[in-house]
Amino acid sequence: MSFDTLGLDEIIVKTLTASGYEKPTPIQAKAIPVILAGRDVVGLAQTGTGKTAAFTLPLIQRLNKNQTHTRPGSVRVLIVSPTRELAAQIHASVRTYSKGLSLISACVVGGVSMRQQKNALKRGLDFLVATPGRLLDLADQGCLRFDDVETLILDEADQMLDIGFLPAIKRIIAACPKTRQTLLFSATMPKEIKALSRDHLHNPEEIAVAAVSKTADKIEQGVMHLTSDNKIPAIVGLVKKHSEKQIIVFTRTKRGADRVVRRLEGSNLPAAAIHGNKSQNQRERALGAFREGKCRVLVATDIAARGIDVPGIGLVINFELPNVPEVYVHRIGRTARAERDGLAISFCDPEEQYYLRDIQRLIKIEIPVLPAPDGVEGLKTPNLEDARKPKVVQQQRPPRRERPAGAGNGQGKPKPAHKRADGGPAKPAGARPTRRRRPNKSRPAASAG
Repeated sequence: MSFDTLGLDEIIVKTLTASGYEKPTPIQAKAIPVILAGRDVVGLAQTGTGKTAAFTLPLIQRLNKNQTHTRPGSVRVLIVSPTRELAAQIHASVRTYSKGLSLISACVVGGVSMRQQKNALKRGLDFLVATPGRLLDLADQGCLRFDDVETLILDEADQMLDIGFLPAIKRIIAACPKTRQTLLFSATMPKEIKALSRDHLHNPEEIAVAAVSKTADKIEQGVMHLTSDNKIPAIVGLVKKHSEKQIIVFTRTKRGADRVVRRLEGSNLPAAAIHGNKSQNQRERALGAFREGKCRVLVATDIAARGIDVPGIGLVINFELPNVPEVYVHRIGRTARAERDGLAISFCDPEEQYYLRDIQRLIKIEIPVLPAPDGVEGLKTPNLEDARKPKVVQQQRPPRRERPAGAGNGQGKPKPAHKRADGGPAKPAGARPTRRRRPNKSRPAASAG
């Protein structure tokens, strides 16, 4: 099958050929004709399957054929993604695929100045790629209107759900016209995503490819059983051993990512961290250095890593195992791309054995146990059937500017009111304590009138 058999115009096919695309991926072959026909779509596909082209190519063709005047602040195709990096990557794809066409696009994300983004919106846009927080900020300031949206795309919907954006997504959907096309793409299909599809999509075509439980055949996997204190020496040993490889390291928390970078740099191993507390410029510099090979090790949290597509990553290290099994598949999928071989090594301390058991059940293989690096003491292989779920799980939170209201407060639940010792009425949540003022003898008493 070729792109021209899917109903794409010759000018778009030529652009794809010039960019090195020869034939469509399974998700593209299934989704492009359906989207061209104007149908709603629920796509079950993980990162790296080519889904960005699957939804952007048919929409570029439709907008190019039906060009219309866009009002200031309006947008025809709205693409919402969970992270800045993924938004930037989608926008770059839109610009590549629409080369030579008179279509206007922009990308709005948090962590950078709004001024340039507001100026872009003034022209009116054919395509807008955005993260939810910044999108609603601009709408609240009157810089953006949703009433001209023809197609709404929710990309990586499960990830947006994981980081607390469900209320923001529902607000965006409610603001868009009811007579629109909606495309929802997700790597997994939890009940909340199913509910979104049921309530807000019209008779959608369901397309599923590359089940999330399957890992790439060319990825060699291994696990090292270590104490948490031995993880840092182990990662230093692995980075030194695989000195010829580009390496991405996953941690569960932002603090953990910074700690790994400090220890690697202390061992004269250049590394950079990318997570929600880094500014957009810092993240772009770290990614640029990693892509160019100036920095061999990139340490990332799951949220920040969404949308990172760097060819040639030879080793993925799970410094901490994810508490969601599907995330493991996403992580190790950063290597062995484009038919290359790859290696994925995971560290597992006693508190993480429950997660390892769930991961192995999902991917339906037993990950081989590897010896710890030289000089690092490993643990005996445990019986995972006896593993118990940890009581406390540290989870990555979205950066403050991108965090929807209520996300850090139990999904918008009110904080408990402060109780008074004298049994009087409670103060409202968040109220500041009353401070008694000292009398000012030099100030005259206020008049009764």
